[in-house]
Amino acid sequence: MSRHIVLSPASRNTTTGMIGVIDPRFRIICTIIFAVFIVSITSWQAVVATIVAAAVMVALSLPEWRKTLRRVLTMDGFIFATLLLLPFTYPGDTVFTVWGHTASQQGIYQAVMIGLKANAVIFTVMAFLGSLGSTDLGRGMMGLYIPTKLTTLLMFTVRYIDVLHHEYLRLRQAMRARAFHLRSNRHSWKMTGYLVGMLLVRAHDRSERIVWAMKCRGFHGHFHFTHLPRPAKSDYMFLLVMAVILVMLITLEALCPPLI
Repeated sequence: MSRHIVLSPASRNTTTGMIGVIDPRFRIICTIIFAVFIVSITSWQAVVATIVAAAVMVALSLPEWRKTLRRVLTMDGFIFATLLLLPFTYPGDTVFTVWGHTASQQGIYQAVMIGLKANAVIFTVMAFLGSLGSTDLGRGMMGLYIPTKLTTLLMFTVRYIDVLHHEYLRLRQAMRARAFHLRSNRHSWKMTGYLVGMLLVRAHDRSERIVWAMKCRGFHGHFHFTHLPRPAKSDYMFLLVMAVILVMLITLEALCPPLI
């Protein structure tokens, strides 16, 4: 019996987009660099330009548009709910008052900037990593000498979030079969609590079965990936183009001072 689980390129994502054929190491590097740049931006012009550039790169990766837009809208809904109170808690010049609570101009600006930055980051991640399979993601991380424990943890997270989602769908289907309809009442909130609790119980049981199944196959705490081939000329061209785009965005950031 093999003592390690070896992951090969057989599970590589077959996306035919222009970005889908780039070396995973280069895509991970670009994701990290652009994410760090985005969170340090202070002008809205640079943020909007970054969103446009990332959206173009998402289009080049040939994604499933319906799923992509659903993910963006889900993230935007969460961001909106999180930032809703920021204008009322951030000090600054008063713009309007709601029930005795004043909203500041600086708070509105900060909320808009955070929302734009969040969209820029999510578009960047989807552009560079959205078409990257979990195996290639792990190979890329190992190729960049990222710690093995962190790589293994991320691999499990990416893989079993989908497993938990399917468990949730099965529970919801069982609730619908029993004529449950989600409403804003005590019974619905009670059943939602039961749903979350049962999902945690099933997730724990599923994780124990997975651990024993992997141990039976000789798993000893980390994956062994096949080595990535040497980067091609197209990979270096991709890196050069990303460097040019980054320089242009940095220049725009330097030329456009913050609005507030």
